[in-house]
Amino acid sequence: MYKSIAFITALLTAVFLSSAAFAQTKVNFTNIAPADGNIVIGIHEGGNFGKFAGSLNAQTNGGLAHAIKASKFDGKAMSVKIVTAPMGSNYNQILLVGLGDKDAGLSDLELQNIGGNAVQKAVDAFTTAPAMHFDVPAGALAQLAFGAKLGSYYFDKYYTEKDRLKSQKALTFVSSNHEDAKKIFSAELNPVANAIWFTRDVSNEPANVIYPETFVKRWRDHFKKMKNIKIKVIDEKEMQKLGMGALYGVGRGSQRPPRMMIVEYWGADKNEKPVVIVGKGITFDTGGISLKNPPKMWNMKFDMSGAASTMGTVYALAGRGAKVNVVGIAALAENMPSAKAQRPGDVVTSMSGKTIQIRSTDAEGRLVLADGLYYGDTMYNPPLLVNMATLTGSASRALGADYAALFSRHDALADKLIAAGKKTGDALWRLPLNANHFKAIENNVADVMNSGPDAPGASAGAAFLATFVRESTNWAHMDIAGIAYSDKSTPTKASPGSRGFGVRLLNAYIKEYYEKK
Repeated sequence: MYKSIAFITALLTAVFLSSAAFAQTKVNFTNIAPADGNIVIGIHEGGNFGKFAGSLNAQTNGGLAHAIKASKFDGKAMSVKIVTAPMGSNYNQILLVGLGDKDAGLSDLELQNIGGNAVQKAVDAFTTAPAMHFDVPAGALAQLAFGAKLGSYYFDKYYTEKDRLKSQKALTFVSSNHEDAKKIFSAELNPVANAIWFTRDVSNEPANVIYPETFVKRWRDHFKKMKNIKIKVIDEKEMQKLGMGALYGVGRGSQRPPRMMIVEYWGADKNEKPVVIVGKGITFDTGGISLKNPPKMWNMKFDMSGAASTMGTVYALAGRGAKVNVVGIAALAENMPSAKAQRPGDVVTSMSGKTIQIRSTDAEGRLVLADGLYYGDTMYNPPLLVNMATLTGSASRALGADYAALFSRHDALADKLIAAGKKTGDALWRLPLNANHFKAIENNVADVMNSGPDAPGASAGAAFLATFVRESTNWAHMDIAGIAYSDKSTPTKASPGSRGFGVRLLNAYIKEYYEKK
């Protein structure tokens, strides 16, 4: 009987994995408008018509202008309004989308939000998003399409009722400059959208589907056809040989062994040192022996969001053929209580040789990152080392769902990352890291402790991580605990779940400061 149950479990897991990457929304560009059905039209403030809207208005003897005026649609950015198509056309309904003042211009992020909001409102109104007509410059159209693809993402993989499904097979953008927009979108934006899509998929999956070994398999499959990619996976046996006692210690309580996945992308000269990104990959966090509050435990599948965004960033850069070298490291473990699990009070030795007293097994993310950061720092000697982690509830309580917490020893780096966050929508807020935070993790049994009654939350966690990074290394820590996932929709994230936070931010930052022009 037990063999039968095991077989069925393995079979179900295989089915989940085989259907893992459900189809992404395809974005099409054309200059041929559909003749009938529902449509979406972009309108600037003051009823400023583009080519298609002007033609439709003339065809209907001013009917479109009348419909806009009667509905009191002002054309302000992010505004939408559904109107009945005027007599003289073959259309049914029109979703008007505000593009703001034509002369003022919009930022890339504003355009992305308009595109995402438009497709979500269209899906709500029509179930299937109709063709969208935007008479704007090619670059602006590409950004609208980028936002629309992100906004069209729905994690409805496990719904069995068809009326709950909102995923879109395709989106179509109609414009006279469709070819130029398509080139920009395909070269620069679609690879990033795909990366965020995969990041969200992996993060949203339940923990019975994504655990260390299947995380590795899923991303191996995504990277399979990409150029200049090398993948190395460190298993539990090699971890012990390398002295990764911090990472191994977290994963030893689970029947699903820990892994470290290293993905190298060599898009520039091999002699150039790579940027290194390290992600916390706790595929499920019970808290271990220091058990979490059970009613809030269900969403701990998102505790690997940092690792997913790390892989997503590498995928984005490789997908657009960025001329830069980057290494992504995912420190993966499942934190479970068992007879084999580490205990509060245990002492483990990290790869760096530093010893750590375990005060709380629920402060496990910093442990897996200790070995991941040390490995990335010493193996690659990077010009930039960044880590992303859902590390502390303190960061979430301090900043809510508006910002990720940023920590760094380097002011210039912090300032530039914050600026990149403002441009991309992955917002950061810097929190302090000083001598008192390092003092808070001192221990009278081992070199450091991973938690303590006087340790000030997020800053102490950052200090712990900094202990395993050389002071000379250009390093930043992003605590994304409050912003990695959300039940609330945004223009570029429709359904509850993962935001794919960090991919847009690091793609833009690396492009500006490390990628060869």
